[in-house]
Amino acid sequence: MVKAAVIGASGYAGQELVRLLYHHPEAEIVYLGSRSLEGKSLSDSFRSMADSDRYRFRASNLRDAAEEADIIFLALPHGIAAGAVDNEILQKSKVIDLGADFRLRSLDAYRLWYHLDHPGGPVFDSAVYGLCELHRKAIAPARLVANPGCYTTCSILSLAPLLAEGEIDLSMPIVVDAKSGVSGAGRSPGEAFHFPECNESLKAYKVGTHRHTPEIEQELSLLAGTQVTVQFTPHLVPMNRGILVTAYCRPNGKAEALRIEELYRTFYADEPFVKILGKAEGLPETRWVRGSNRCDIGFHYDERTGLLMVIGVIDNLVKGAAGQAIQNMNIISSLPETMGLTNYAMFP
Repeated sequence: MVKAAVIGASGYAGQELVRLLYHHPEAEIVYLGSRSLEGKSLSDSFRSMADSDRYRFRASNLRDAAEEADIIFLALPHGIAAGAVDNEILQKSKVIDLGADFRLRSLDAYRLWYHLDHPGGPVFDSAVYGLCELHRKAIAPARLVANPGCYTTCSILSLAPLLAEGEIDLSMPIVVDAKSGVSGAGRSPGEAFHFPECNESLKAYKVGTHRHTPEIEQELSLLAGTQVTVQFTPHLVPMNRGILVTAYCRPNGKAEALRIEELYRTFYADEPFVKILGKAEGLPETRWVRGSNRCDIGFHYDERTGLLMVIGVIDNLVKGAAGQAIQNMNIISSLPETMGLTNYAMFP
């Protein structure tokens, strides 16, 4: 059994981790850390887990958690893990960080986009970017895994085959139009996320400044072997869960639909959580992945404009956060990668 600690267990991603770990056949929750709920029981705080009286929230102390857990999940705001994770902790436990502090390979990029300093050093250098479908071999021996962002997971998986195979004209930026449910903003209250403020409305936000932009560019550039520029625009949609990405790019040549579909099916042939939709199946919808660890991808080539549109969907709290973190846990623990993550999407 893998002994697991969740620090930041009272947030949306933290609670999704607890829910999935609770049903994982080879995981045992040994530590739940929450500053706001310290001393309270899990069942009293979250009635959806009514039979979990034995779990109580404790102080969010990484050193205490490292004494008890094989793996520590950090579901904390950015800027905390960078100064808290050190070699002493990593010698005792492996860490999967759901925050942003170890995702970017460039400290300068982190400081530019997050407006925070970062200590860097050996711990930073040892972190592995935890997008399982692309970095599985590097993840397996890692002691520190940077779980990708939700927008980035959907954007990168949607575009990866095209960049890896040199199918895109990179003389122009790739346009990524993305939409997310309100849970993507986290559980901390804010005026913009109150029901009357966001219901019956759709808005773009952080246009040209969203912090997932350099993460997307970093991974797509690695795939392409050259610098890739992305024009990324996120939107807030009045639903609880889900991300839909529509990426616009210009192919190097004419993008025959059947050839592009075959390229995607070949690239993701052995990936249990990526589903490629052909023309007969229609385009992806968030409702068909809600509650699952799946990423559905479809595409359309517009002969009139010469643009290829790639559409991807995920559940931002599962494949975009907690589910992907458990997928990483399975890999670094030498467990079947799909263990604890094979549930169907929720319907309706």
